[in-house]
Amino acid sequence: MHGNGQGSDESDLDAEFPLGDGTAETIADVVCPYCGEEVTIAVDPGGGSVQEYVEDCEVCCNPWHVKVRFVDGTAEVHIAPTDD
Repeated sequence: MHGNGQGSDESDLDAEFPLGDGTAETIADVVCPYCGEEVTIAVDPGGGSVQEYVEDCEVCCNPWHVKVRFVDGTAEVHIAPTDD
């Protein structure tokens, strides 16, 4: 019996993040759709298995629409210009 009330929370997390080797990528290399420079960005597996957000290029400062999907700890990252 769980006296701390975390039993169902732990099961929800186990369903969303199935056990693998216990590691997940926290960085990804992408190419800016504006300036063409390769940039390493941080990705957060704790933010959920599917994420969408806007991030600026650290080289040219133009905004990207970022989509991240974690599959077995591997980050699949797609970026696109925000003006599309």
